[in-house]
Amino acid sequence: MDSRRKRRFDTLDVFTDQRMAGNPLAVVHDADDISPVEMQAIAREFNLAETVFVMTPADPSNTARIRIFTPQRELPFAGHPTVGAAINIAQLRAPSMLSAGVVIALEEEVGLVRVEVRQTAGKAAHAVFKVPRLPAILPMRPDAGLVASALGLTADDLVLPGHIVRRASAGVPFTMVPVASIEALGRAKPMTGATFDLAFTAGENTAPFIYTRSGPNEWRVRMFAPHWGIAEDPATGGASAAFAAVIAEFEDLADGTHQHILHQGFEMGRPSRIILDVTIEGGALTGAAIGGSAVSISEGTLL
Repeated sequence: MDSRRKRRFDTLDVFTDQRMAGNPLAVVHDADDISPVEMQAIAREFNLAETVFVMTPADPSNTARIRIFTPQRELPFAGHPTVGAAINIAQLRAPSMLSAGVVIALEEEVGLVRVEVRQTAGKAAHAVFKVPRLPAILPMRPDAGLVASALGLTADDLVLPGHIVRRASAGVPFTMVPVASIEALGRAKPMTGATFDLAFTAGENTAPFIYTRSGPNEWRVRMFAPHWGIAEDPATGGASAAFAAVIAEFEDLADGTHQHILHQGFEMGRPSRIILDVTIEGGALTGAAIGGSAVSISEGTLL
């Protein structure tokens, strides 16, 4: 990285229309000459769930290439950086087009993601994107008792009619953990150490995504990833995308598109709202989309 160059950065709160809620994100612009090692160091410095680095696209017909880092690792795809980066880029590059809607084409490590961004006067910008990789249930079946112990819960807590513990991915794998109630969800706490590693990193490096029903087509969820540098995440778009596979597997859905609302971050005092559209055709999952709002918090210069 050329230390003589200064680069703009912005921070946003994502999956919310209120400041100081949702999931914070840093977006670093003009990042072509920043090495992956330096990107990781910058992400540790921001110490947010994720930091996005915006670069020149490989295909000039696309808007930008981005790379996504947690404080400890790079991710090939994540929902809140995709929504936040697209909104930030659209507001900077095409503010006059936002009322009609603008498509931001992001080259991510997982593939090309097209994000539609809209904003009406006086309201937070909103973004929607189709998940670039079809969410899928993974073959490994976690031990429910071990998972419960790793989260400070009992086997009785992991009871949600029709659902069992599975792993799923839409680019980043997660261990999907159904629990009986919002009360049980609130008691969950990662028991870091050997038990946590056996439950969530054996075979694949996953993080637990814990969920329960909160209403018709509504869910309360939490995600812990201490081994990724994220003690708890206020909103996890990548896990929400993977959750589409869980809904398709365990819910009785007719053909068509079904909208589910995921509420996250309440236990942290940072409430978030993620919109998940699940499309079923011929009885099978054929697509998913993630939607959410974001608000700008700060801008500055990376020296």
